[in-house]
Amino acid sequence: MMHSFKPGKSGEKDAKQMADFFGPGHIDNSIRQAISWCWMSLPKGKKNADELEKQMRRIFDRALRDFREDNEQFARSK
Repeated sequence: MMHSFKPGKSGEKDAKQMADFFGPGHIDNSIRQAISWCWMSLPKGKKNADELEKQMRRIFDRALRDFREDNEQFARSK
């Protein structure tokens, strides 16, 4: 599916369009796909629910930490 967002001065409108397009279903699907990829990437001896959760939380925590750091560094106003 292709969708385009028209650039303009209406930042709030664009943000709402994106939020509507990438709603909870899209986010849920992306997270489930990441879990599946992580499961497939685990070595044979570590394919269990506890190891999967450990690795997913490690990756998720790192991504949130990096997001916060980037948000602080690239903030438009301080």
